[in-house]
Amino acid sequence: MSPLAPRSLSHITDWVFDLDNTLYPRTCNLFAQIDIRITNYVMDVTQLDFDAARSLQKSYYRDFGTTLNGLMTRHTIDPDHFLNNVHAIDYAPVDAHPDLVEAIRALPGRKFILTNGDVGHARSVLKRLGGDDLFEHVHDIRAMTYVPKPHKAAYDGFFALHDIDPTRAVMFDDLEKNLVVPHDVGMSTVQVVAGPDFVHEQVDAWELDRAIGPHVHHVTDDLAKFLRERP
Repeated sequence: MSPLAPRSLSHITDWVFDLDNTLYPRTCNLFAQIDIRITNYVMDVTQLDFDAARSLQKSYYRDFGTTLNGLMTRHTIDPDHFLNNVHAIDYAPVDAHPDLVEAIRALPGRKFILTNGDVGHARSVLKRLGGDDLFEHVHDIRAMTYVPKPHKAAYDGFFALHDIDPTRAVMFDDLEKNLVVPHDVGMSTVQVVAGPDFVHEQVDAWELDRAIGPHVHHVTDDLAKFLRERP
């Protein structure tokens, strides 16, 4: 947990989870498959070589929230074609996680997924985890009208659709920048991180940053344990 802003979650009625690198561990490298498919997609769209496309991809991811948003802003692409292409992956690296499933099931209140991915991808992950029926709703990038986290509009539409009071909700996400708006509107926040020794050639350092700012109230590298022992 962050020593700067520990706070109780006893008042929470709505539990909101990111999907990628949050509900499954970053160490299984599932997103690494998507990451490479995105690079190849950028190469096709821009005709850049691998290294240049990779650099552009990461800059779009950092600056626009998703590479998709950057491509839609700077190029003419079909978002459905992009999503279907980059999620054509092997989900076998995601292991069943009964401890996590039961910890989420035991939470008092509603459970949601808020993801910059799409519903099909989320359902494939949940099936592997063993939690097909855990969540009230998967609010995906299409439901966000392709405006992703960390943009405020992504959260506002989600809150309105489900009549969520942010002051009684908590957001779990692996990227600290995606917790800024939740904190600002009154949500509790938890950053889900990889273990301290995790490194990967496809992952930029900023993606692994453990935030210590006021927008991150708790940090955990073991989501199931955190939920079982929640403050």
